[in-house]
Amino acid sequence: MFQSFFCPNSMLENHRIAANRAALIILLALSVFLTACGGGGGNNTAASTTPPAPPVTQPLPPVDVSTIMLADKGSALAPDWQRGAFIEIYVRGYQDSDGDGVGDLKGLIQRLDYLKDLGIKGIWLMPVTKSQDGDHGYAVSDYRNIETAYGSLADFDELLKQAHDRGIGIIIDYVMNHSAAQHPLFVNSRDSDRNAYRDWYVWQASAPTGWNIYGGNPWRTVATGSYFAPFWDQMPDFNLLNPSVVEYHKNNLRFWLNLGVDGFRFDAVGNLVENGPSAWLNQPRNYTLMNEMRLLVAGYSNRYVVCEAPDDPKGFAAADACGGAFGFQLQIDLLNAARGNIDAINKVSNYFKTSPIGIAPILANHDSFAGDRIWDQLGGNINQYKLAAATYLLMPGTPFIYYGEEIGIAGGAGLSGDSKLRTPMSWSADTATGGFTAGKPFRALAANVGTQNVAAQQSDANSLLSFYKSMLKLRNTLPSIAKGSYDAPFVSGSVMGYQRKFAAEQTLVLTNYGQIAVTTNVANLPAGQTLNAVFPLNSSRSAIDANGAASITIPAQSVRVYTVSP
Repeated sequence: MFQSFFCPNSMLENHRIAANRAALIILLALSVFLTACGGGGGNNTAASTTPPAPPVTQPLPPVDVSTIMLADKGSALAPDWQRGAFIEIYVRGYQDSDGDGVGDLKGLIQRLDYLKDLGIKGIWLMPVTKSQDGDHGYAVSDYRNIETAYGSLADFDELLKQAHDRGIGIIIDYVMNHSAAQHPLFVNSRDSDRNAYRDWYVWQASAPTGWNIYGGNPWRTVATGSYFAPFWDQMPDFNLLNPSVVEYHKNNLRFWLNLGVDGFRFDAVGNLVENGPSAWLNQPRNYTLMNEMRLLVAGYSNRYVVCEAPDDPKGFAAADACGGAFGFQLQIDLLNAARGNIDAINKVSNYFKTSPIGIAPILANHDSFAGDRIWDQLGGNINQYKLAAATYLLMPGTPFIYYGEEIGIAGGAGLSGDSKLRTPMSWSADTATGGFTAGKPFRALAANVGTQNVAAQQSDANSLLSFYKSMLKLRNTLPSIAKGSYDAPFVSGSVMGYQRKFAAEQTLVLTNYGQIAVTTNVANLPAGQTLNAVFPLNSSRSAIDANGAASITIPAQSVRVYTVSP
């Protein structure tokens, strides 16, 4: 209450002069009066006795943790759309519609006919939500809105409509492990240990010792404590042991599902929960948590989930976890098999003997830990490139093509790291724009844009693009390839073979990774029937003898696909 007194400096000074020789009682009374006014002490200036003004602080940003209820619009897609091939698209680098040098949703809409012609059934969009990083999008600052550079929610609605009209599903990247440091929730959490959202992130009063993740200390110290952020100090981890945080993410998922999104790619699911410096990866709660998310998505019609779990793809692909996960490490064997490595050929042949059907094979993606662009890894060897593509596009699971892979684009000229892999798409041979923009591209183009581009390959029957179209046509027209079993796999020298069966349809796939033609004997076929070539179509038919065997010659570095008929 003392702060309500009004005591001008002149009044204080007059009291000091008048009381110079006053009686003790007057001095005591004056002392009380001055104390109440903030005076007293050994200095005559008011500044010495007035406490400094508190620092000016900005108000904390509001948070949106509102509840979203299930409102399923249904699905316009074919029941098995997710068994077709997907393409991973970095919107910033795919097609610019307005000349600002940055790809956007309207630009992607302009390229949907190309994707349909390619044979794509699903699109995985790298993060399109608002982000702090202004590039890759994994530092999410608003889970319920579109990155401004990409467009608006209205543009996203139009993308969904246009894709669905072409029989193509859209899944979006969802980052549950961490947010941006600028996210309103973290700004509140960071403010003090008494903030209502403090426990929404992982905090300690001081940084624990003994931690080392990806070669660094994951604990970041600020004035109010130490928070956990192993990927980047601007991407703090959520506390996913807090039920309110889990419910918040569920509400965000329902927000997008209610708009009509066809599913999600979940980022970094092995990193969700930490139980100590030696127990921060693939913890038991991660699997049950992802099962909860999968079940939520399954509450909507005809949706799909796939997870990023480099250290345990088979575990997270299980039916009681994500139900789908990228086949990390398999891509290494796929490329080595294409190079003719016999050990790798055997590993590829055996992979789906023990792997869940939910595995999603890849050759590469947007992260450098998964490998460089395929063109660079194979040194531009088109024959090996086609072998790798055929191998993973015809096997079980849901294959994911990384945008530009189908035309063999190389890494960005003069770039390194992840940026090298996330260059503008090469639509034309224009070495200034690549047909990506009418302006200046936000990043360097692929180093081989002049030769490996869509315009140069569309009319070439022998091009890499034409080959990808052929493989996807097989997957889209033969149910046995898209969703059939994986039977009788074998390796004989440089030749790998297996059968795919669905209902009455039976298909034989043979791949010769070697440098010379090979005649191989294939067993376990229906006795007395015929093998009809479906790729290439000019291949000869082969008879199956009474013992269920056939002798087939396979040219060097080539693929042969047959269907079985009476």
